[in-house]
Amino acid sequence: MDITLNGEAKSLHASVSIQQLLDQLSIPSGRVACEVNLKIIKRANYPTTFINEGDTVEIIQAIGGG
Repeated sequence: MDITLNGEAKSLHASVSIQQLLDQLSIPSGRVACEVNLKIIKRANYPTTFINEGDTVEIIQAIGGG
């Protein structure tokens, strides 16, 4: 299954939820915002929102600093 992840082509073996994708990428879900096909997904819906063939996914991580 082919998707676009943060502007780059990525192949997945099967449809996964946003939470599963974050887990595969070793990204903690607490400090990220996710968008699928230009729609921001609420963090509570990460486990139940599935990514499908051709979807465009953006994952934005909050980075602290000063």
